[in-house]
Amino acid sequence: PTVNREMLRILDEWECDNRCRVLVLTGAGDSFSSGMDIKEYFREVDRVTPVEVMRVRRESMGWQWRRLQYFPKPTIAMVNGWCFGGAFTPLVSCDLAVAAEEAIFGLSEINWGIIAAGNTEKAFAEKVSQSDALYYLMTGDTFDGRKAAQMRLVNDAVPRAQLCAHTAALARRLMEKNPHVLSAIKLAYRRLKDMSWDVAEDYLYAKAQETYSTDPEQGQVKLLAAFNKMFPG
Repeated sequence: PTVNREMLRILDEWECDNRCRVLVLTGAGDSFSSGMDIKEYFREVDRVTPVEVMRVRRESMGWQWRRLQYFPKPTIAMVNGWCFGGAFTPLVSCDLAVAAEEAIFGLSEINWGIIAAGNTEKAFAEKVSQSDALYYLMTGDTFDGRKAAQMRLVNDAVPRAQLCAHTAALARRLMEKNPHVLSAIKLAYRRLKDMSWDVAEDYLYAKAQETYSTDPEQGQVKLLAAFNKMFPG
């Protein structure tokens, strides 16, 4: 719960901080994240009201998928090590993900006789095939970064020694793009996945018009000017 509150505060700060162009989420030490701190969680919710328990859950999910999925700037999950349980939610909520080949992933809840709750199963099912999702959810087996890339849980896997440099290069590529349009593209993608084709068409035309009219860099105007210069008349 403490980490959840800290993450919400940090995301709020970085959202409006122009020094932050790309958000890279990674872990300290040998882990990306080992999932929920069960001891701390039950200590904080012991002897509290159902409403207070709901608030703790809301804060947890608030940053792990609501804020990360719709964060206006590009987000990259850099999986440097152990990635278990609840760690899958922020991993999948990031726009892109790169893992160390040596990183170990697992949904081991079945081994403890519990369900991977908190949208963990939803996150996993969102990214991988039904066969892979059910196999690892039902067996509790682990898999490494290479397998995660093969399943498309992450975009790429590289040796741990190259992880930071590889992720930084990807972040720099994103920083070369028009930030206003890049934000509009990622947010539009998140929304349109649940739309019908007809609704998505109307939405994207409207979103494009809104984006171009509010773009500080006036990217569309510059593009049309360059086009007219190349092909006059």
